[in-house]
Amino acid sequence: MEQNLGFESNELIDRLPPHLKQFIKPQNYEDYTPINQAVWRYVMRKNVSYLSKYAHHSYLDGLKKTGIEIDTIPSMYGMNRILKEIGWAAVSVDGFIPPNAFMEFQAYKVLVIASDIRQLENIEYTPAPDIIHEAAGHAPIIANPDYAEYLRRLGEVGAKAILSKYDIDLYEAVRRLSILKEAEVTDQQELKAAEEEVFRLQQMEVELSEMAQIRNLQWWTVEYGLVDTLDDPKIYGAGLLSSIGESKWCMSDEVKKIPYSIDAIEQSFDITQPQPQLYVSPDFSYLMQVLEEFANKLSLRKGGSKGVQKLIDSQMVGTIELSTGLQVSGKFSRVLLNEDREVIFFKTDGPTALAYRERELIGHGIETHKDGFSSPLGKLKNISLAIEDMGPVDLKAYNFYDGKWLSFEFESGIKVKGLNITGIRNLQGKLMLIQLKDCTVTYKDEVLFRPEYGVFDMVVGKEIVSAFAGAADYNSFPNLYNVSKTLTVKPQKSEELSLLESYYETVRNIREKKLHDQAQLKNILEKVKTSYPKEWLLPLEILELTKDETLYNELTDYLKDLAASHPALKALILEGLEMI
Repeated sequence: MEQNLGFESNELIDRLPPHLKQFIKPQNYEDYTPINQAVWRYVMRKNVSYLSKYAHHSYLDGLKKTGIEIDTIPSMYGMNRILKEIGWAAVSVDGFIPPNAFMEFQAYKVLVIASDIRQLENIEYTPAPDIIHEAAGHAPIIANPDYAEYLRRLGEVGAKAILSKYDIDLYEAVRRLSILKEAEVTDQQELKAAEEEVFRLQQMEVELSEMAQIRNLQWWTVEYGLVDTLDDPKIYGAGLLSSIGESKWCMSDEVKKIPYSIDAIEQSFDITQPQPQLYVSPDFSYLMQVLEEFANKLSLRKGGSKGVQKLIDSQMVGTIELSTGLQVSGKFSRVLLNEDREVIFFKTDGPTALAYRERELIGHGIETHKDGFSSPLGKLKNISLAIEDMGPVDLKAYNFYDGKWLSFEFESGIKVKGLNITGIRNLQGKLMLIQLKDCTVTYKDEVLFRPEYGVFDMVVGKEIVSAFAGAADYNSFPNLYNVSKTLTVKPQKSEELSLLESYYETVRNIREKKLHDQAQLKNILEKVKTSYPKEWLLPLEILELTKDETLYNELTDYLKDLAASHPALKALILEGLEMI
């Protein structure tokens, strides 16, 4: 038990890296109010009734397999005990988290659940992530093995997709707007400013980053995906499974159905509006085929100068991997290219770490390279063999062994002079790093490294074979992601709200304990009608419980009148009456 985090751990949560654990928050189950429980119950009853016909067949069985009940908001304790049986776990977080972090949680087979729940006023849909969306939407379908593997693999690829500064700005703006929209009391000028900022960013014409593209894939599959045939699709996307309105809307002819393909990476979306088109995949295994097709386009698999430039543009910690297997992680700031657009020199600023096969090299962490790292790349001039391909005889012939002064020039024109101290080899015995003392590195008229800078660590590698977001060894950067300073707003309770909550609590107790206190139900109804003229959910709950025919008829008429006089509540009330 991890008492400090407030959740029951398991092996999957235990192995999460520190930079992900910093996002985990206690669920604080006692903070859920009787109104919150009623909101959960209404949405779940309505959704299960409808989705039993229109959701993928995994949905209903998945609710049971993931520990989600219709009448009660799920506890993370209970969910984790059950999720463990299908190889997954769940953790609570505070609203939206950075996109790379979200993806990385998925890669570790951990569901990220925003434990707050939407307000009654936003019962049909909220732009803020909440426990209805996360638990009731995402969790059930992962009971399907094919879908669960797709979700894990999507996270694995997405965690390494390179994002841009624009992505971070948009994430922060959307997070702020979602929090303000869900807050009980919001300054309207502040809300308007937040809406305008999101609109401004969305209207900007920017090239889609790798993260933006995979976010589109996530949206059109995990969040808003349909599966099966175009004529008779089934719902599996969490955004549809958790939205009363959109789960019905999406089945209408007004929503265009498109065969799912890699083209979805270019299709943008607006989280505040119903989706005008949706993608239909023939089955879950096809999702993996498209993902693999997309992954082949990423810098993760292509490397090269474009990959390094994307890392520079991101202004975040990223990693390049060289042909020798050596990995360099840090904030890349500069790259020099030859006429063939090949990288001949790169530089990082600030803390940098070197690794091999995702393990930091001893003595080459961020403490050693706290001010950055730089190195030339490529082949040597007039020498057909690359350094990494030289055998012992070749290395000796060109003075590449310890204690020898070296002076050589790369094909690019970069010159290196210094005393060879030692080298580090990979598992195949090839040199992947050479340390030089009293070293000078020059390119044309520029000095790239001076002896007074200290020991020069020169990487060995002909080319960059991979470039990806994040660190090669997660232990190198314990604070890899920044936690947003914009926090969710906790509701302030008025006396009026506290009194209404007490009425909800009483009705809930009557239902759970199977009491038959008709007089108390009638008394609560009269108080609600007098003091809360727009209250509709509690009268519905009373109607469900009453055994008194007179009270039943009175309530039915009252709710129909309420629906007629308040158009915004009409569909909710009539659907509630239909359920009962």
